[in-house]
Order: sequence, then structure tokens, then C-alpha cells
Amino acid sequence: MQSVVRTVWGARPGGVIVLCAALWLIVATAPPAQAAAVKPVRWVTKSGMVVLFIENHSLPTVHLQLLIKAGGTLDPKGREGTADLVASLLDEGTTSRTSQQIAEAVDFIGASLSAGAGPESSSISLSVLKKDLPTGMELFRDELLHPTFPEEELNRVRQRIIGSLIAEADEPEIVARKAWQELIYGPNPYHHPTEGYRDSLPSITRQELVDFHHRYYQPRLAIVAVVGDLTRNETEKLLSQYLGSWKNSDRERPPTNPVPNPMPPETKLIDKELTQATIVMGHLGISRDNPDYYAVTVMNYILGGGGFSSRLMKKIRDNEGLVYGISSGFHAMKQGGSFAVAMQTKNATANQAIEETRAVITQFQADGATQQELDEAKDFLIGSFPLRMDTSAKMVGLLTSLEFYDLGLCYLNDYPKKIAAVTLADVKRVATRYIHPDRMTMVVVAKQSAAKIAQPGAPAPPAPSSPSTTPSTGRP
Repeated sequence: MQSVVRTVWGARPGGVIVLCAALWLIVATAPPAQAAAVKPVRWVTKSGMVVLFIENHSLPTVHLQLLIKAGGTLDPKGREGTADLVASLLDEGTTSRTSQQIAEAVDFIGASLSAGAGPESSSISLSVLKKDLPTGMELFRDELLHPTFPEEELNRVRQRIIGSLIAEADEPEIVARKAWQELIYGPNPYHHPTEGYRDSLPSITRQELVDFHHRYYQPRLAIVAVVGDLTRNETEKLLSQYLGSWKNSDRERPPTNPVPNPMPPETKLIDKELTQATIVMGHLGISRDNPDYYAVTVMNYILGGGGFSSRLMKKIRDNEGLVYGISSGFHAMKQGGSFAVAMQTKNATANQAIEETRAVITQFQADGATQQELDEAKDFLIGSFPLRMDTSAKMVGLLTSLEFYDLGLCYLNDYPKKIAAVTLADVKRVATRYIHPDRMTMVVVAKQSAAKIAQPGAPAPPAPSSPSTTPSTGRP
């Protein structure tokens, strides 16, 4: 899934949601006579599926996304990667079509039909010209309701994912991020990557995929968003025609993921023959329904989420020349969340960069932000907000997230107002409350004999005696 607060790695979309009675961005692109008719509508079908709809006749297209409230956190223990495999195999064969037939049919009408899974949910999306909507919806329904998970395709997709995981072992940023995630979440279901592990994927059987699909792919666990060249009446008939036969299974509803408990701070050193160190440090953060979410968004932008204008970047990269890049982020999810700082530096300056990062955070907590920093952060966050909903394809994803996170129909109006209302006192308060520089779990991927990372409680080795600590490749 993605949150409003910038993360230190590309998280999957899912945290930013926008909808209200006045969707001015779509209105601005529609003819004046149609502007007043553009309104979001929500209803619930007899089967329990939530529908969100926006009528937009500016282009002859229809965009649809269906979200299932089940993702990687519901993978059985030892079978991590199950939800991701289920989503990946939806288009690899149904009771009436082979994977090749599905691909050819989608290409023939110039549509886009895709599926994927994240930690908390799975989704299937369709973008199609209105004239080809019947064909597109037939393919959509077939993938959603009648996948067969053929053994041959399962083996092929599984090997492809395993190959990607093997390649990731040479990517220090990915290695550090995954190891850090496992440490901060401990035994909680959020701890494992959605795609699973090299040793868990071979254990997953076709029958387990069938069971996961039967248990969780049901209308009472579904949210569907439709945006495009349709009326509400047309949309209701469309969903009734193609999804009206979709029945709830007799399986129980998925359990709510337990809220993660804080794990003791830990330092993990991963040795690789590298000239630079990749460091991720942080701890649990906030969930998406935290009332301080907006203040945290502004605070993090000032601290490390604002690119070259952030405190961490200015102090540690520009002033000290210690890192190639550094950023911070809160990744807020349904039940859990995390806060992390990620950076890259030379092996020889790793300890100094770590200690300087802690010092900058501590000083930020003590002093707070300046009025200029606050104004610039709020201007950027409010000004960039409409870009999250500037196409119908983006909008359907935002609508399903809106419902999933229970943010309400007036989030579009609320978000800019709540960001604008954040004060200097709020920034200082949430920085102190939600960031703990003395209790951070840290992962360092580096040539450890050169980095000589100081363990918690031990004095850091002296800084290098070279005349300059600026990274050898220069400042990017």
C-alpha cells in the first residue's frame, strides 16, 4: 500500500484517499454543462459489496478497481507469498480461457487489466474504452470469479518471483529495508514481504491458492470503484450483470491484524563487499486512523520527507557532506505503521552519519520547526494534493483506499484544511511523541570490516582523519 506521509522506499499505493461532493479537478476538465453533475456516490449491494462511483463524461473511457480486504498479512505461516501468488495468477487461466487467450483478448480491445496484492489488500483493475466495456467486464469477471491456478503457470510465476528475490539480494537498499521490517514487527503479520521468501514459495500448493481465493475473494470483503463515461443507472446494471452472481462463501471473515507491539531496539549488520553503507533506522510509527496523522505529515516533510529542503538533507548531506542521500518517512497502515530514516554513505563515515542523524532529530525535537519551514511544508502538501487525483485511473485507486481506511466522503475538503491548521507547537509535539532516536532498530548493509559500526552503548569510532568526508562520487 502508499500513505500521505512520504516513505523511505516506494511503498505500494494505499494511504492517500480523496473524495467529496466537489471533485474540482475532474470538474475542471469536464465541459461546463457537465460540471454540476460530477458527484461521488456510494452504495452497498445486497451481497455486501461497497460501490463508489463518479460520473465523468469528459472521455469515452471507464476505469474500475475492485479491492479485496485480504493481503499478505493473511498468508499462512510458512506460506508467505500466498496472497501475492493468488493475485498474480488471476490472469493465468480461467475455466473458459487460457492465459494466452486472456492476453490476446485484452490486447485486441486495447484495454488494461491487472491484479496485485499488498500487505493489507489485493486488487484487480480494468481500464477500457466504453464501447469495449462488455468485453472488458467479461474478462474482468472471468479472472475474478473463475481462476483455475494451473500448475504449469503456478510453477512459472513462482520461479519468476524467486528469480526476482535472488536478484534483490544484490540490491543493498532492498536487503536493508526487508531485514529492518522483519526486526521492527517481530512476529506480527506485517513483518514479511508480500512476495514471500525463497524458502516459503516452493511450499505453496495450488490447493492453498484455491482455498485462499475461496475464503477471501467474496463480495462482503470487496470495495469496487467505478469512474468514467457512465451514469449511476448504467453502473448499477453493469455490476448487477457481471458481478450479481458473485456469492459470499461460507468461510469466516478474515481476522483483524493485531496491532504490532514495540520490539526491543536491535542492530543488525549485513556484510557485503561494498564501497558504501546503506542504513535504515527507525521503529514502529502510526496507523492511518491516528488523529495526529496530519501533523505528522507536516512534521516529517520538514524533518526528512521534503527532499533537498528537509532538515536531514541540509544538515547531513549539504552541510556535513556525510551522505549521498537521506530521507525519513512514516508508512501508516490499517493497524500498524512504521517510521524510518534511510541513508547511503561511505563505509568509513557510517558511524558519523548515524550519530549525526540522531543529533539532528534530537535537536529538531528540542527546537521545533521555523515558521518558514512550516509555511513551505504546508504550501507544498496542499498544493500537490490535487495531483493525486488528476486522472480517472488514479481516482479509482484513491476511492477504494478511501473506503478501506474509513476516511469519510469529505476527505478532499478535510485534508487541505487539516494540513493548514497544523501549528509550530503541533510539529514539535508530534516529533517528540512519535520519534525516538534513542530506541531505533538499525540495519546496516556494508563492508563491515571497513564500516566498524558501533554497537548501542559503545562509543563510536573516531571520524576519519581525511581532509574531507564528502562522498567520493560528489554530491548528486
